[in-house]
Amino acid sequence: MAYLGTLSLILITTALAGQLCRRFGIPAVIGQLLVGIILGPAVLGLIKTNDFVEIFAEIGVIILMFMAGLESDLGLLKKYVKPATSVAVMGVIVPVILVYGFGRLFEFNNEEAIFLGVTFAATSVSISVEVLKELHKLDSKEGTTILGAAVIDDILAVLILGALVSVFSDVAQAEGGHVQTNLWAGLIYQVLFFGVIYLLFKWIAPLLIKLAEKMTIPSAVILVSLVICLGMAYLAEMVGLSGIVGSFFAGVAVAQTPAKNEIDENIEPIGYAVFIPVFFISIGLNMTFKGFFDDLVFIIGLTILALLTKWVGCGLGAKLLGMDFSSGNIIGSGMVSRGEMALIIAQVGYEAHLLSSKYYSGVIIVIILTTVIAPFMLKGAINRQRKLEAN
Repeated sequence: MAYLGTLSLILITTALAGQLCRRFGIPAVIGQLLVGIILGPAVLGLIKTNDFVEIFAEIGVIILMFMAGLESDLGLLKKYVKPATSVAVMGVIVPVILVYGFGRLFEFNNEEAIFLGVTFAATSVSISVEVLKELHKLDSKEGTTILGAAVIDDILAVLILGALVSVFSDVAQAEGGHVQTNLWAGLIYQVLFFGVIYLLFKWIAPLLIKLAEKMTIPSAVILVSLVICLGMAYLAEMVGLSGIVGSFFAGVAVAQTPAKNEIDENIEPIGYAVFIPVFFISIGLNMTFKGFFDDLVFIIGLTILALLTKWVGCGLGAKLLGMDFSSGNIIGSGMVSRGEMALIIAQVGYEAHLLSSKYYSGVIIVIILTTVIAPFMLKGAINRQRKLEAN
């Protein structure tokens, strides 16, 4: 029964840390990560990774990605599809290429360097949204472009991650240096999986939600939406993709039904009350400070590169569609934060042996730093634009 004490400790400490962070204008997720580091082997050693933590963490990340899908606004994406696509694509290409090169300088092998690039291609705009709301810029052309680009960016990152985990896992298992035929079979299954996603959007999700609304049992719609979420995550893993690919697209599909708001309002408390805090705690539990100062150059260099590549890439994407420098500056700054998405990718890659334990802690620290710095960059960019407009 020791796991009940562990869960109680996790929930109370993450709640207190989240509240404290919010008071200082820092994202709650930073506090949850720090709790994992402090309570874990790196500092106090009160909590260690075990089956209980791993199961709750896995459910947590699946629900988190389902919620990310639920919040994806396809209508907004259609309206600003051209600038959003340009910003998202450039915001993925530039970090992947330059961070890949950085990884190779630090003697990462090819697979690890590619994965490092993908990790820092991801974007989390939840913090940027708060800043945009506060400064009344959310419904501006810059704000809507940031939101639209974030949808495409997350989809690209999730797809690339799923492909990396699948391909490199199969390559690692190949005998005699040759990729076995099961790699090609896996790719065929994955194509079929995306066919299932199309059916989910078109018929399956609307039909299941409609049937659930006619059921008399309590919370039938919520139950069915969770079945869709977990079922698609399981199906994704069955074809060699990461479960978060399935849960993300399950969320996007369910978001197109009339029950979207009801599901979102009820799933969020389930996730954030229990499972999602355990996921972020589990990331902190895997961190150690052994050799931290040996990796200081790596951490500083990667932080600078992570900030610059996203700012330049997304700003350039905006410029290509005819926006001026001040708009590109706002968009680039708004896309800098890596947040939850990069943390999820880092954790999945760590478990798939695409990110070595030697640099895992350093990568997490860099993700945290970009998340903390991003809102200050965005506020500065918006204030600069307003000064220019005033003059």
